[in-house]
This record gives sequence, structure tokens and C-alpha cells, in this order.
Amino acid sequence: MTLKCVFFDRDGIVNQSPGAGYVERWEDFHLLPEFVDTLRIVTELGYSAVIITNQRGVARGCMTAETVADIHRRLRVMLKEQHRLDLLDVRVCPHDVGVCDCRKPKPGMILEAARLHGIDLSQSWMIGDSPGDAEAGRAAGCRTILVGEKARPGMADVLFDSMANLRSGIAEVLTRNVANKEQGGTP
Repeated sequence: MTLKCVFFDRDGIVNQSPGAGYVERWEDFHLLPEFVDTLRIVTELGYSAVIITNQRGVARGCMTAETVADIHRRLRVMLKEQHRLDLLDVRVCPHDVGVCDCRKPKPGMILEAARLHGIDLSQSWMIGDSPGDAEAGRAAGCRTILVGEKARPGMADVLFDSMANLRSGIAEVLTRNVANKEQGGTP
């Protein structure tokens, strides 16, 4: 059995963006309520969910891989206990630029998650807030959604200017995609 999945970038999509810095400790991780609602809709529509995140701060010595893993463990507990929601996986690239095949915009983390979990990438989506997120999704064979005021036509398959609008429109995008696939069309 293959899964369909929505891959989510982390900072700016799952949690409040730290700006130019990094989320270096749990106390700095602020879950976005719009993400929680979007995750609920995605899972109700039969998609698994995976977070795909570059965490260059590890390579730069701003935090440890253990700290990042602890943040993700706490996130998963919070989602499960407070919202009754699960993530299939969280994939992290702790590397600096140019030293690996997993750092977005390369598709390595998405491809690895697909291999590990039997995900059908042609039925899956990547949601992020930077062109590199969309590039990684496209390179892996996913449809792409970009969120934010800087998203421009041609950068992704679907654009939303805010997380609030993503929350409002995600069900239509995902159900339209299923209907178009069944009819042999494209979204």
C-alpha cells in the first residue's frame, strides 16, 4: 500500500518563523494555530503528514542535533495530546550549504521519507514558504504550494498569501487534485 502525503516545511509553516535566526530551544518554538487546523484537514482527507526542515543552525553550532530532535519530540507530543493529531515523520537536514543531498532545495529528505514510508510522490504535496521548498517538492515529483506574500506565479502549483488562507483553501486544493486525477486532468 502506498501513502499520499503532505510534506510541510517547518519554520514559517508549522511554527512562527524565527526570522534570520534559528529556533534554538523549545521555548522559542511557537506552533501556528493555522498549521494545526491545516494538519487536521489534511489528515481528514486521508493524507499522511511529514515535516521536512533544513536546520543549518546545527552545522553552525547554534544548537545541537539533540536539541532539534527534542523540539520535534515535544511538537509531536503536543500535537497528539492537545490536538489528537499525528505526524508520520519529521526529516531534518542539519548540514551546511553544499555538503549534502538532503538540504532543500534538493529533494533528499522527501525522497528518503517516501522510501521509508511507501509514499506515492505523484499523489503528494510539498507546502513551504520559500522557492527552495517548492523546488525540492517539484524535484521529488510532488505538487507544490507556496505560502507568503513573496510567493509569485510560476514558483509553485498553488499560491496562498498567508497561513490563514492556506487553512481556508487546502481542502479545495486537495479534493480538486483528487477529482482531476480521477478524470485524467491536472489541477
